[in-house]
Amino acid sequence: MQKIKIFFAPTKSFRNTKMSSSKTSPDDEALAKELVASYEKIKEQVHQVIVGQEKVLEQLLIAMLAKGHCLLEGVPGLAKTLMIRSLAQAIDLSFRRIQFTPDLMPADITGTDIIQEDKKTGSRELVFEKGPIFSQIILADEINRTPPKTQASLLEAMQEHSVTIGGTTYSLDEPFFVLATQNPIEQEGTYPLPEAQRDRFLFQVIVDYPSREEERQIIEQTTSTFESKLEPVIDGPTLQKCQETVRKVPVPDHVYDYVLDLVRMARPKEENAASWVKDLIDWGPGPRACQQLILGAKVRALLNGRFAAKVEDVKALAHPVLRHRIVPTFNAEAEGITVESIIERCMEAVPGKKEAIL
Repeated sequence: MQKIKIFFAPTKSFRNTKMSSSKTSPDDEALAKELVASYEKIKEQVHQVIVGQEKVLEQLLIAMLAKGHCLLEGVPGLAKTLMIRSLAQAIDLSFRRIQFTPDLMPADITGTDIIQEDKKTGSRELVFEKGPIFSQIILADEINRTPPKTQASLLEAMQEHSVTIGGTTYSLDEPFFVLATQNPIEQEGTYPLPEAQRDRFLFQVIVDYPSREEERQIIEQTTSTFESKLEPVIDGPTLQKCQETVRKVPVPDHVYDYVLDLVRMARPKEENAASWVKDLIDWGPGPRACQQLILGAKVRALLNGRFAAKVEDVKALAHPVLRHRIVPTFNAEAEGITVESIIERCMEAVPGKKEAIL
């Protein structure tokens, strides 16, 4: 792995940021700097083959550093698969793509016990044949095109980072991520993910159409002899150390309060829920939304050269964290009120404490 030279302007120095001395060390500070440098290098590598999609790439990397999974939603042809494959190459992790189809079975993902005969002795024994889930980055392509039984085969892997077959539990290689895609315009022959399974994803990332200039560059690049070879920037063990450093980022009390106020604002069953919340929201986000907002804010703070999370970090990630955790009412859908607009209204209704400039 090539070494990266790190240059920081004084305004971006972690030494200028108040740190929690009981939980951080000079090694954490050095690793945080390496993380920022690696982040920029990863983006540089991926952008050799992916044009635009800055926000999508940022959210994918934040999810990985927070030990989370991502659900990508976008119409076909927006290079979702290519982006994930390129990301795996830039981070030097093993990658497998699983194409979800109506006839896919759980054993096709997790693996199964097979009978194997010893040629010398003639004895037979059951041997576990590992499935594609035993990789570090799993692309669950078109996850909503397979029945719930097969979708559910990912649940243990996503939550416990292990797979249980025939009463035996097998641990997955770390770090482990599931990046799933789904097409928002297909309805026939699809099986929408249950709310409980969607809640396992840290982010629901919306992959949108490129701008005119970006699309022109895509056309020129993909219809010529252009070739690009991606180089790994960071390996798995280093990424795990970065994940540990993320957990040590301090969060001020007012940021915790903002997260609690925002998430609880979106629950119609709350005692003091606003009347418009009861009209527009059928079910709101659970405690996992608070956890994911805090973890995402910690990562975003590091990537912006700060060793403390701020309210602005939470606001920047509110949509990808909450959009798949809010179920709108029938009335809201009938009136054309989107989940995105509901999240915006919740954010407007929750005042954030003015923060000091670090």
